Amino acid sequence: MKYGFVLPSGDARTAAGLAVELERAGWDGIFLWEPVWGVDAWVSLAACAMVTERIRLGTMLTPPSRMRPWKLASEAATLDNLSGGRVILSVGLGAPEVGFAEFGEVVDRKQRAELLDEALEIIDGLWQGPPFSYSGKHYTISEIRDDFVHKPAPPVQQPRIPIWVVGAWPSERSMGRVAKYDGLIPSARDASGDFRQANPDEVREMKAWLEDRRGGTPIDIVVEGETPLGDPNAAARVVAPYRDAGATWYIEAMWSAADHDAVLARARGGPPRVD
Repeated sequence: MKYGFVLPSGDARTAAGLAVELERAGWDGIFLWEPVWGVDAWVSLAACAMVTERIRLGTMLTPPSRMRPWKLASEAATLDNLSGGRVILSVGLGAPEVGFAEFGEVVDRKQRAELLDEALEIIDGLWQGPPFSYSGKHYTISEIRDDFVHKPAPPVQQPRIPIWVVGAWPSERSMGRVAKYDGLIPSARDASGDFRQANPDEVREMKAWLEDRRGGTPIDIVVEGETPLGDPNAAARVVAPYRDAGATWYIEAMWSAADHDAVLARARGGPPRVD
């Protein structure tokens, strides 16, 4: 199992400082949330790349429905080259309540799903390099040839930068989207109809479903939670059930932390290793 850490808030300088501490403490990745309007995740991740050598750099998560896919593809490929191949792109429908309506972004769930599907096809296609063209319901791209001016260098990671996708269990369409890419961020509905992280039993079912659909091809399964500092047994009780269900990444997510000193202390304490 690998271990990542989400920065709940802070500017690019804060992110870079935390990335140094995380790498020193043995974490495997730093992940930044991507606001509608706020501190830019990709600029912050570039700052992290410049002061680290090993740690993976990702978003948690990016909603492509409110972005131009070719711009997102350029940002991720540029960062992958800058970092020597350390980028992970995590995507989903996003949380409309964090400002989608205020800025005129698409709120309708079905349309956001359509935009997500098309964006991922475009991003993957552009990363493969020219020639490339696309004709969909929402996006059309005329043929891009090898002599296209100022095309970015392809990602260092091949065949592509890993793409982790939120999968809503047991939605066939949502899980089918995940099966095309490289990682599952497992989600399920609670009794009230709201989405939450899938529990270990659901993660186990989702893993089996994906293995069957993908013919046994491995896929990352990414869960998040919060573990206490200095209590390995309590941390194991949080992480181990997900590891046993097949999770390959655990992300420490102190989303409600208001005190950066507490975030920094947890980062310096190292990952809650149970394997």
